[in-house]
Formats: sequence, C-alpha cells, structure tokens
Amino acid sequence: MRQIVLDTETTGLNPRTGDRILEIGAVELNNRMLTGNNFHHYINPERDSEEGALAVHGLTTEFLSDKPKFAEIADEFRAYIADAELIIHNAPFDIGFLNAEFKRLNLPPVHEQVCGVIDTLVQAKEMHPGKRNSLDALCDRYGVSNAHRKLHGALLDSELLADVYLAMTRGQNSLSMEEVEVAADGAVLEIVPLAEVIFQSATPDELAAHEATIAGLDKAAKGQCIWTAVTAPPATA
Repeated sequence: MRQIVLDTETTGLNPRTGDRILEIGAVELNNRMLTGNNFHHYINPERDSEEGALAVHGLTTEFLSDKPKFAEIADEFRAYIADAELIIHNAPFDIGFLNAEFKRLNLPPVHEQVCGVIDTLVQAKEMHPGKRNSLDALCDRYGVSNAHRKLHGALLDSELLADVYLAMTRGQNSLSMEEVEVAADGAVLEIVPLAEVIFQSATPDELAAHEATIAGLDKAAKGQCIWTAVTAPPATA
C-alpha cells in the first residue's frame, strides 16, 4: 500500500477568489513505513498572501518571487501522487486548491489521479467526538513532538501528520504472533515465542491498604463508591 501524506500552504482561504498554493509538502508511506521519498516545493503563487495567511506560514512574496510556478512542477507532482492513497488533514481544503491549480492547466482533478483520499480530520472527529482535533491537538493527544513547529510549513506538517496517522490507526499487537513481522528494509523477521507471563499476587499488606482506600472512598461517597458497587456480590432474594 503506497500512501502519500500531504499538506499545502496557500495565499488565503478560498481558491474561488483567486487564492493560490505557495508550498506543497508530502511524505511517502509504504506498508505503513516512512520511505524518505519526500516531495517538497515552494511555489511562486503570482500574487500576495493575505495578512492572516502570511501570519500562519511566514512565506513572503519576496521569498517566493524566484520560485517555480505551479505549472513548472505540476508534472513532477502528478507523477509523485499517481495511483497512491492521499492522507490529508481537512482534505477538502487542500483538494480544492489542488483542483483549482489543475483546472488552470486543463489537467484532471485529484480524484482521477489517485486511488483514494483519507481525511484524518474526519477520522479524528469520529474517534474523539467533542474534542479539539487540530493537528497540534492530535500531536499532544498521541505524544508526537511538535515543539519545533513555530510556523506552519507543508513538509513539516506532513511529517507530523504521518506520525499522528500511524498512531491513530495502530492496532493492538497480536499476542499470538501469527502476523508476519517485517523489518524496515522489508526483510521478514524470525518469529520468536513470547516470554512467559509472570503472575504476582498482592501481599497481605497491599490487600489491607487497598481495602482501607476503598473504605475511605465509600465514606466520602456516603454509601458505595463505583468500585464497591461493581465488585460487590449480587444480593440474594
């Protein structure tokens, strides 16, 4: 499975009013492993950024003036994403801008060039309803360090999103070891038996301390705390 984690930076919020892409960053996952085959370009958007967008990405018109225009990198970008599955946070935003750029060049839209799109914002909302699900919030939730993220950058955000996506979709490890384990270089690893599971009973002192804690919770609850209510034997008629 070849997947491309992608992000863009833009001059504003609306491609329909002429806002353009000024940076594309993407990282490649193959069988859920980063390959190092990244794609990154700053792009001359042929217009100034809106003040709010400039505050987010910090890419000035002067800095972008000598960078290639989208038409100059379009073929390279299309070859990079061809037949891959795209992973994007708030996908409609980036896809809308990419489609607007492709339309200017009479090129087919994104969905005709890739095999699918995963929107991690939709995934996160389903997994964490009612919670903040920005990229920064997800980094905090899944322990992905974003301390070096002072401004938004397409490649950096793609790298962060790749780590977040892998954490979000990581299943429980198989205790039976029936799945094939593969090393970073693709070599199949030797299956080894699990270590013996050691069961250690609580000591009498530990049990007494536990009972004292539960009794304190019952007293504070003026009845039964949840632990006592759940573990108490059912009443008999």
